[in-house]
Amino acid sequence: MAAGEPGPSGGYDFRFLPQKSFPSLSSPEIVSRLRQWSMLGRIAARAFGFDQTFQAHRRDEFLMDFFKDPNVIPNLKLLSDSSGQWITLGTEVKTIEAINVPCTQLSMSFFNRLYDEDIVRHSGHIVKCLDSFYDPFLIADELRKVLLMEDSEKYEVFSQPEREEFLFCLFKHFCLGGTLCQYEDVLNPYLETTKLIYKDLDSAGMCYPSTKNHEQTFSYFIVDPIKRHVHVLYHSYGVGEMS
Repeated sequence: MAAGEPGPSGGYDFRFLPQKSFPSLSSPEIVSRLRQWSMLGRIAARAFGFDQTFQAHRRDEFLMDFFKDPNVIPNLKLLSDSSGQWITLGTEVKTIEAINVPCTQLSMSFFNRLYDEDIVRHSGHIVKCLDSFYDPFLIADELRKVLLMEDSEKYEVFSQPEREEFLFCLFKHFCLGGTLCQYEDVLNPYLETTKLIYKDLDSAGMCYPSTKNHEQTFSYFIVDPIKRHVHVLYHSYGVGEMS
């Protein structure tokens, strides 16, 4: 059998890569930030290898094989909605809904417009605004208005295609945080965390990532077709670890 050809079943086979680490998620500075943003203990990354050439048009088949693979099932953890404990999937995946997330934006200069549009002052401080709510988020500054409120006068600072970029999605997730998120007064911690974790990753009803839909509950599959690795970044919205 030539390299890259499907196995006898025609599907993908996976293997867990426990030796692959994501140092950004365990660095003291990032851990401290995730705790402040109520995401600590609720966000995780895992790496898996696969056995044949990744083909974008077989995306749904790739993911269905992934969720059914015996090497994936015991190693892909998610948080229980009832107990809050890390568990395995525990149910058969019958349908897949996957969205292609573009990765064309690679530079943090992508966010320079936040300074140009007076959403963030040149000192790095985020411009405050009168408190309002965009359920379940408190809107206390111009940054969160740009991220969430479509009727904001500066919402169009980022176009819809730009908002779909992986770099933007990561940035937005960290800015919004978990249930008890303590927002930053300055922009840099969000930018730095986004950059470090992006770099790490680049190197029934609904059952995953949760039975409950929420903008801040997410799972990204970052596929490296050359190395034949897939990195999984997972977060479940809720109250993160406080200590």
